[in-house]
Amino acid sequence: MISTYNFPTKIRFGAGAVEELADYLKDNNLSKPLIVTDPVVAGLPFLKRIAENLRLKGISVEVFSDIHKNPVKSDVYKGDEAYHATDRDSIIGIGGGAAMDVARAIVLRINHREDLFKYDDLIGGDIYVTNDVPHFITIPTTSGTGSEVGRSAIIADDETHQKKILFSPKLLAKIVFADPLLTMDLPPFVTAATGMDALTHNMEAFLAKMYHPICEGIALEGISLIHHSLEKAVINPDVDARSKMLLGSMMGAIAFQKGLGVVHSLAHPLSSLLDTHHGLANAVNIPYGMQFNMAGFEDKFRRIARTLDLKEETGESVVTYLFNLNSRINIPHRLRDIGVREEHIETLADLAIADFAHPNNPKPVSREDFKALYLEAL
Repeated sequence: MISTYNFPTKIRFGAGAVEELADYLKDNNLSKPLIVTDPVVAGLPFLKRIAENLRLKGISVEVFSDIHKNPVKSDVYKGDEAYHATDRDSIIGIGGGAAMDVARAIVLRINHREDLFKYDDLIGGDIYVTNDVPHFITIPTTSGTGSEVGRSAIIADDETHQKKILFSPKLLAKIVFADPLLTMDLPPFVTAATGMDALTHNMEAFLAKMYHPICEGIALEGISLIHHSLEKAVINPDVDARSKMLLGSMMGAIAFQKGLGVVHSLAHPLSSLLDTHHGLANAVNIPYGMQFNMAGFEDKFRRIARTLDLKEETGESVVTYLFNLNSRINIPHRLRDIGVREEHIETLADLAIADFAHPNNPKPVSREDFKALYLEAL
């Protein structure tokens, strides 16, 4: 059954939802979309089917997929050129977090012609997002970032590798087609890494220091859905498990408008410096980040433990659960197993302290804390 949720973006959720795309475009007088995706998804059969189905209904389709695994500003500029060179009238982001980030940043770039990073939210650049933007549609193919329901894009500088955040309510998709069937063919590693990304979003959002009980309730339900479905989605997937993961992922992205924390600030530098998959970086770091946050927040960890159905409702039990979950879905416990070396630690610590996520962590994090956490996880 396909359901409609509005939160605030309209979401068409359920197996087969993507089949509604062509009619939606026609109903909105759109005939020339630019599909923005990544190089892997661009070559998959379902993407080709989506594009062919649109063409059969008289819709002109262009696919742009020249993007990095961890997006940089030049990706956005190339997408902007493709949009104008082929005279497009709308943008469809299809894929995981990287594709969604680039698609959303292109949406911004089309009618905002200053340097892209002038619009960096961390320096108040959102006030310059004043012009209209193209019609924007999102179609997730992973259950990780939840970017399909977001209003921000994370893009790194090509040279410094520092991540910038582009933000505006104008960057919300007009509609999301969330079809769990599109996630069924994901390989186990991608399912595991993106699933742990979604779990990290929900856990960090619940712990983030800003008071937002609505987001906290959503985060706890997201944790529960992922707890009951991630392992099955990785090892023996079915539509029910994939559906719960897709919902849990979107709930994490809705919840983290409350903020994120230390785990994301540990993970972002791994992606920008070493090109580590973002979900994998979060997965390896989350037990250590949760251990760091426990003292002083025992009540919140008690609620997380209860949501995870743990016998002992303690922070220590939550950390043990995370290590055990990583083991069950073949995520390594150590940074050295994903290419980090001791000579990287100082640079990683510099990037982490400059990252935008940790100011919302429930407790302050210093550069020395980041260095100690990296060394502990190494």
